[in-house]
Amino acid sequence: MTSLEAARELLREFPVVDGHNDLPWALREQVRYDLDARDIATHQGPHLHTDLPRLREGGVGAQYWSVYVRSDYAGDKAVSATLEQIDCVRQLLARYPADLRPALTAADMEAARAEGRIASLIGAEGGHSIADSLATLRSLYALGVRYMTLTHNDNIAWADSATDEPGVGGLSAFGREVVREMNREGMLVDLSHVAATTMRDALDATSAPVIFSHSSSRAVCDHSRNIPDDVLERLPGNGGVAMVTFVPKFVLQAAVDWTAEADANMRAHGFHHLDTTAEAMKVHRAFEEAHPRPVATVSTVADHLDHMREVAGIDHLGIGGDYDGTAFTPDGLNDVSGYPNLIAELLDRGWSRTDLAKLTWQNAVRVLGAAEDVARDLQATRGPSNATIEELDG
Repeated sequence: MTSLEAARELLREFPVVDGHNDLPWALREQVRYDLDARDIATHQGPHLHTDLPRLREGGVGAQYWSVYVRSDYAGDKAVSATLEQIDCVRQLLARYPADLRPALTAADMEAARAEGRIASLIGAEGGHSIADSLATLRSLYALGVRYMTLTHNDNIAWADSATDEPGVGGLSAFGREVVREMNREGMLVDLSHVAATTMRDALDATSAPVIFSHSSSRAVCDHSRNIPDDVLERLPGNGGVAMVTFVPKFVLQAAVDWTAEADANMRAHGFHHLDTTAEAMKVHRAFEEAHPRPVATVSTVADHLDHMREVAGIDHLGIGGDYDGTAFTPDGLNDVSGYPNLIAELLDRGWSRTDLAKLTWQNAVRVLGAAEDVARDLQATRGPSNATIEELDG
């Protein structure tokens, strides 16, 4: 049996839980949620990284669908756009019930696996989505959101982002209250995108395991979006999971400098640097033709996992590809069908079947279940917080 055949066999029993996929935003940007125009029951290769045939080919058993909205959205605009994104996920679940199963709990994830369906969970990307309101946070949880990334690319009033200048120095008092309220609800605290100071403050404040839904190792690739070793070292004590991402500009050092130039080119042409619409991609491709892009590979991503396993341990790793949220992907991980290639690479590096089962399925399911257990205990001892940012931060 080849390594790839062994990888596919393993994924049939322990499929991938992927921590982050931006399909809803891609559907918003490309076709304004017209699901007939992007019918993911059929191959959408020219337009998307994600569709049902390729999810099946990739051995995906659970997907956190990101309900990201841009971080320059604020207040009611951010909240309403997040609700529209949640509605998109609900439309997908209603349209494809034979393939996608709604999942709110770890038990739901296991039930989906037993049924041969893809457990579909929701993650909100950026604390701007709650507009400084704990009641809005609770409402998102009631609508099915099971993690929230504390920031996206820009600071918010109560938390610092990895890709912005220092603001409050990590988490403010209200930010710590947000973390505590997420613990009480059972919503996972996602530390991808946040500054290292915010990571450390959140680990100090939380009573539940955290996740990094799509982040890699800063020691391997020195980008602020990645996780420093001192934070990875805290995951065993916290019980959390770091889900390695595939985005070339976060995993390949040579791509970091190239990406800075490419982003500047996008802005010079009047596009947001994260824009993946057809018009924006024409600008991307023209730049790439003139300035060849450093290419990440499956091996690049495996290097991160090897290091993260050494620092955090195998019980604290997962996968978060960030498909449909990035313009470029590594060779061999071109779309959601590529996960077996990564598992085959890790098998070739001596990773055991037991280790790989933890990486793909077991760790991510465990961490959601642990958050549920903490929430059950907290709800027995205290009620919802009605604190405001004005009260706590002045």
